[in-house]
Amino acid sequence: MFIELEPIFNNIGEKLEFDYDLDLSDVDVCTLYPFATPVKVKGSVFNKAGIVQLVADTAFTYSAPCDRCAQHTEKNLSIPVDHVLVTSLNDEENDELILVESLRFNLDELVTEDILLGLPTRHLCKEDCKGVCQYCGKNLNYDSCSCSAPIDPRLAALQQLLNNNDE
Repeated sequence: MFIELEPIFNNIGEKLEFDYDLDLSDVDVCTLYPFATPVKVKGSVFNKAGIVQLVADTAFTYSAPCDRCAQHTEKNLSIPVDHVLVTSLNDEENDELILVESLRFNLDELVTEDILLGLPTRHLCKEDCKGVCQYCGKNLNYDSCSCSAPIDPRLAALQQLLNNNDE
């Protein structure tokens, strides 16, 4: 979605509200589980005392496999978008301001970038997910397994000594 920022930059107190759906189904974050729903973007761009600020909230359902048990998970997420927009920069290395070179601004690119940076780095089906057994692969959230850790071959002789003493 493109927004015209000329009236916002030229008029103190001016405000432009937006509310739309952003389709991110073609964004390759996780090839098996893309964004489950379009992203709802609602916010505004306003000029307050000569400072132009963009504030928005995003809401969507994200699908990904659980990082511990690989079970399919869907989470409702909300990621805020908050930036100060400027038409020129004095310091080229300022990462806190968004440079708007033309007064026609592509909002989708900025929102998409904020969403991708705001996604959780770890996806869990539940906070206390036990994962899978590293030896038999059983999902420990549903059953326990009777696997025992294999003995390091370098210590097998010591294990035989312990077994002989138990007899």
